[in-house]
Amino acid sequence: MTLPLPSTIVFVCKPIVSNTNFELSVMDTNDPLDFEVEDDLLKCPPINNIIKRKKIIGLDDLLKDHYIEQGKLLEKRKKQKKKAKKIESSYDDEDSKEARLTRIVEKCHNQLTAFGEEQEISPWGVKVFGDKKAFPSLESPDVGSCNLFQSFLNNCLNSVVELTADKGDIFLEGLLVNGWLSKLAFLCGHVEKPVAVWAFKTMLYSSKEELHNSSSEFWCAILSSEKEVDQALVKIDWFPEYMDLRRALDSYGFLFKFSSSAEPNNLDSDIEGPPQNIRAWIRFVSACCLIRSKKAIFSTVEAEEIVEIIICLFLDRQFQGLLVLLNDCMEVIVNYFTDQEWCSSCENVAKFIACRVSKDLNCIRTIECISEASSRCKQLRSAVAYQTLLSCFDGVYSGEEILRSLTEINFKDNSCDFYRMYINLVLTENWVLSNSLIEDNPVIYEMFSLYLRHCSTLISATNLRSYASKVRHRASYLLHFSIYK
Repeated sequence: MTLPLPSTIVFVCKPIVSNTNFELSVMDTNDPLDFEVEDDLLKCPPINNIIKRKKIIGLDDLLKDHYIEQGKLLEKRKKQKKKAKKIESSYDDEDSKEARLTRIVEKCHNQLTAFGEEQEISPWGVKVFGDKKAFPSLESPDVGSCNLFQSFLNNCLNSVVELTADKGDIFLEGLLVNGWLSKLAFLCGHVEKPVAVWAFKTMLYSSKEELHNSSSEFWCAILSSEKEVDQALVKIDWFPEYMDLRRALDSYGFLFKFSSSAEPNNLDSDIEGPPQNIRAWIRFVSACCLIRSKKAIFSTVEAEEIVEIIICLFLDRQFQGLLVLLNDCMEVIVNYFTDQEWCSSCENVAKFIACRVSKDLNCIRTIECISEASSRCKQLRSAVAYQTLLSCFDGVYSGEEILRSLTEINFKDNSCDFYRMYINLVLTENWVLSNSLIEDNPVIYEMFSLYLRHCSTLISATNLRSYASKVRHRASYLLHFSIYK
């Protein structure tokens, strides 16, 4: 009887080298077959059942690693301390440099104090306008007696325009702004009194810029037309007087009795200043001066006061934007005088300015605002400088005495006021060099040259007192480029 083989046992014949006979060997069913062993594609990846053992670290290794980390930490802290020390040392260096610079500055300040206290020089500028007064009301023109207006009323086209007597001011404003009023005046050759009075008051007192500018252009056109050959003369029934212009300035707040010796803080006061109508006022005065040959509007005394007013306006810093307009007005007003009137009028204006303007940078500004464009302007410039110099020295009554007093100044004296010296130098320069008559006086010229040599050579270049270098440099320039040119 044959026993059945278990299903889990497979008999495999393996050759035995020592014996050619085959033996049956029992193998597990999970083992690969022979052909599976031989075939590379059927091979299964070996299962690594070996569990890797962790490396066992001893206590000595742990201590070693701890000491290494501690050493790195200490090294890092040392580097940080070195870096902080470098930064602190740089700060210390900066502090030491700042302290050294402070000591140097204090030393220089003490040296300057030894020469004399530094003067606080106030800038030039005078408030020549105060509080404004109430303007007179602008009344409507009396169009009932105006032939120009009546001609429009009686025109057949008035039915379209519907012009009435109570709309006379509106009608004239439209003609004025559009430039038709001056054209009608040229065509008619006549400006009636109601129109002239209305246009003048509108120019001086209207708050509308368009109106007072147009009125100024109207008057300038009418007045200048008398100088044109190809245009007919315009007859003006009414002409303003100087008192009308003076009354307008008074309404603007002009200080006729101002003094430039006021405190400097007045320059920053809250006073609003003149209205925009002052531009029209200046233009109208210039236009009036240009027609002296046709009509003498101002008397000699009134013209002198206008020159004084224009110079005062130069001293107000609010008029920096009107320098061109003021220069033009100055040139035409000095040419308004006749040759017989000018000599005495020039001296009168110079004395007035010398008494009213303080002996600081304002008196230099007064000299510089008078241009040298014409011989009369140069003469006025020289006269103002001369009269100002006379008021600077007590008991001095001539040019020789002025220059003698200047040459006797001891520049090495610590009490020498170089700021005052600078003002005297500028005044003397304009007095001598702007007057053509002094060129024929060799005594004045020689004394002035001696004074310049003293200023340029006796003042040391190391003199650090206020205005010392300015006096020396200006005198050197004048000596080389104005005297010996």
